[in-house]
Amino acid sequence: METNQLHRGRLIDHVQLVVNDLKASQDFYTAVLAVLGIPVIGTTEDFFWADELVVSSVDSPTALGVLTGRHHLAFQAKDRATVDAFYRAALIHGGRDNGAPGERVYHPGYYAAFVLDPAENNIEAVYHGQADRSASSVVIDFQS
Repeated sequence: METNQLHRGRLIDHVQLVVNDLKASQDFYTAVLAVLGIPVIGTTEDFFWADELVVSSVDSPTALGVLTGRHHLAFQAKDRATVDAFYRAALIHGGRDNGAPGERVYHPGYYAAFVLDPAENNIEAVYHGQADRSASSVVIDFQS
């Protein structure tokens, strides 16, 4: 699949998770990312990706045959309702509770939910409260 344009966020270029059960992970991430308005845009036999997230099987040449183990990954949510919907979708699609939606002590307005994905990675959706963004994303147009 060829792309000539990418949208990137503020800090993370990409995160790769290496998993034993690619199908379970693809079902999980397709569901929870849909709640966040982020489509899975590419799939192959041994990996899939959405924005900055790449998930590959342990057999993928990109994985070097090593499971990543338990990592933490936080997705931005547009509001509290989206955090709640993320949590529900995660539990329905193979995730396990690791912290129900609620305010956290990190800073005032920090509202988040935590789940363990099918590979035991700690996945969070967070809404930081009312804020203005300078841009929705960085747009990268590749030159031919």
